[in-house]
Amino acid sequence: MKNVPRVLNAWCLYDWANSVHSLVIVSSIFPVYFEATAVNAAGGPEIDFLGFPVKNSVLFSYAVSSAFLLIAILSPFCTAVADYSGRKKSFMRFFCYLGAISCALLYFFTQETTTFAVFCFMASLVGWSGSIVFYNSYLPEIATEDRFDRLSARGFSMGYIGSVLLMIFNLTMILFPDWYGGISSGMASRIAFLTVAIWWIGFAQIPLRILPDGQRRNDTLESGWIFNGFRELRKVFSEVRRHTLLKRFLLAFFVYNMAVQTVMYIATIFGSVELKLKAQSLIITILLIQLIAIPGAVLFARLSERFGNTYALMVAVLIWIGICTGAYFVNSENQFYALATVVGLVMGGIQSLSRSTYSKLVPSSTKDTASYFSFYDVTEKLSIVIGTAMYGLIEQITGSMRNSVLALLLLFVVGLLLLWRIPSQKVYRVDLQAK
Repeated sequence: MKNVPRVLNAWCLYDWANSVHSLVIVSSIFPVYFEATAVNAAGGPEIDFLGFPVKNSVLFSYAVSSAFLLIAILSPFCTAVADYSGRKKSFMRFFCYLGAISCALLYFFTQETTTFAVFCFMASLVGWSGSIVFYNSYLPEIATEDRFDRLSARGFSMGYIGSVLLMIFNLTMILFPDWYGGISSGMASRIAFLTVAIWWIGFAQIPLRILPDGQRRNDTLESGWIFNGFRELRKVFSEVRRHTLLKRFLLAFFVYNMAVQTVMYIATIFGSVELKLKAQSLIITILLIQLIAIPGAVLFARLSERFGNTYALMVAVLIWIGICTGAYFVNSENQFYALATVVGLVMGGIQSLSRSTYSKLVPSSTKDTASYFSFYDVTEKLSIVIGTAMYGLIEQITGSMRNSVLALLLLFVVGLLLLWRIPSQKVYRVDLQAK
């Protein structure tokens, strides 16, 4: 049964639970703490990692790339096994706990434990992204197509609200240490990492209890579900190859998402390195982005309902092109804040619309939703791997993040051209009905 309010609310609540990782660990407090803590004995950014000298900002980019490469490899097999064995929610729970516990271990991040912290950070990314693919795959199972855009936007909006609430609490520890016994900013940051774990695991219990369990295949035997899962993956892959619009969208999504995700992961370090902004200013900026992203997600959902998904996505990509152009020339704190405001407007919109657009393109009769969404997830993760690695490599070669921004601008232009080849879902479905 679809459109059950209790189930829809529980599904959105997982966004509320896990989005604190995106805000606190990926976008704000951890990158700032990492840039200040992962330094050499003289306080410089060149550090030793597993015997190799590397700049800390480059190491951050490579850590993100490596983590998402790993989950891109694991995801298709895990989702295929989950679909065939009916263990989708169990896999979602495992990755959720892996990510949250890894965040808790970041409490022990000091200058002396940088290598350990990098691996914990990577594990938190694997856990977060691994759970998201199973979470996303519930969308076509629990709702009808006419609700995809708004429900996807609602999930992202709840995620932004929940993460902002926890972020405000964490900011009080950093900005007003006297309220907490005069703790240092470093200790406040490490406690923030611990609160992410508690928040994530705590609120995840509700969707993990209410969301439906997967259905086992009638011919599934305990001894054979792993190998049958691999065969399931091959079957879904052959189906995806036959869907022209699905392939076109995945290609377009792959290109423009390389730039979107790289901006999200690197924006804080860009402000710190290129503009020399203070840590508190950066964190408050990220908080502002989250707040603006809430109406942004709703705005683009309404735009999609009126003009269709593809047109709405093209508007978002055009705005991202303007953002990258501005980022290359930005040289003051106020300009950075203005740019961050526009980022917030389109960040939630392009993410929620991408998810709902893919849901509309998945065949309505399929029962292999996790396997289908694994291809969306792999596309997303590989785009993050290549985007962040490319960003770090260009910075390493040229010595400037601004040159990396130009590469992101080019990706958005190519993504826009690829989206142009896809009929807007609203128009496309009307044309089918007319025929």
